Amino acid sequence: MEQKTENELSFIIRGAIFKVFNELGPGLLESVYETVLMYELEKQGLSVKRQVALPIFYDDIELEIGYRLDLLINNKVIIEIKSVETLAKVHHKQVLTYLKISELKLGILVNFNVDDITKGIYRKVNGL
Repeated sequence: MEQKTENELSFIIRGAIFKVFNELGPGLLESVYETVLMYELEKQGLSVKRQVALPIFYDDIELEIGYRLDLLINNKVIIEIKSVETLAKVHHKQVLTYLKISELKLGILVNFNVDDITKGIYRKVNGL
């Protein structure tokens, strides 16, 4: 199977986000968007893992803190899903921290609770 780059995956993910938003609209629970987006991405042949545990390493010890990635696509791209009135700075920092901890290069923060989904999608990069 051909390995897709982060940018190729990002294009497919954005398309799936648009499709899900156009079907469901704003205002639903994050878990609804997570489930439907997972289905949509799997339909397009991508490997999707949901609620992936992200341990923290401190003093060479692995600590299970309870961090969970909403969706992990092809073991390369993190998708963090929100359905909130306004994204806070901490939401953006959260994705950057997840990228740093996981040593992945691309994260997508999406807030489905918007009138225009193009204003709800944010690419976060870690050395990409």
